[in-house]
Amino acid sequence: MADPRLADAVADITREAGALALARWGSDFARWEKTPGSPVCEVDLDLDAMLRARLMALLPDAGWLSEETADNPDRLACDRVWVVDPIDGTRDYIRGRPGWAVSVALIEHGRVLFAALDAPARNEAWRASAGGGATLNGIAIHAGDRAIFPGARVPTEALPKADRDLVAVEKPNSIALRMAMVADDRADLVATLRWGNEWDIAAAALIAAEAGAAISDAFGAPLTFNKPDPRAFGVIVSTPGIHAAAVERLHDRATAIIAEGR
Repeated sequence: MADPRLADAVADITREAGALALARWGSDFARWEKTPGSPVCEVDLDLDAMLRARLMALLPDAGWLSEETADNPDRLACDRVWVVDPIDGTRDYIRGRPGWAVSVALIEHGRVLFAALDAPARNEAWRASAGGGATLNGIAIHAGDRAIFPGARVPTEALPKADRDLVAVEKPNSIALRMAMVADDRADLVATLRWGNEWDIAAAALIAAEAGAAISDAFGAPLTFNKPDPRAFGVIVSTPGIHAAAVERLHDRATAIIAEGR
């Protein structure tokens, strides 16, 4: 279990970063695309610098992996690594929508030790520590007990024809927040079929797991972190009772995408 004093310090820093982001949300700030379809703004970079300075002061020997910092392979030799997304859901942040969050995770030997996810525009502060459970705004949360796949609630804007036996619910742009919705029993299933980065999912993965949700990559394999290539193909987060059905339904699609090299 994470050191409670360290966990509290990380929570305070994440909360401060969220407050800084909220204060500039809706204001006039520079924004651009790192690559087509991948937006970033100056607030992302400012928060990244603030979080790196504050978190590294807590653990000077830790490694660092962030969406907004060039990767340094030296992190692979570190027992502990900070995995950070200063603003997960930048598209919503830029558009003035509330579906964004500050995501901070501490990794130890490939596993998430502590997670903080702050979505101040939604008045949501998520916390989890390995073996210590998960909370939302200080209250313990638990994933649902749905065991029947048809009818499962999925955060999405539209369901493909093959999945219209499922039920669409609110979809924040932040994948971390969508995963956290399963932890809080506001959704039953979140699934992606693309290569995703560790910083997008690390904090939310622990929050979901500590709330009792099942979590894996798109093929049902366990997630690990601080890998040389810090990506995973897809993520599936669900109630335990439908996880196998989700993996089965998505298997052929995931296999086809991998075969096409996408």
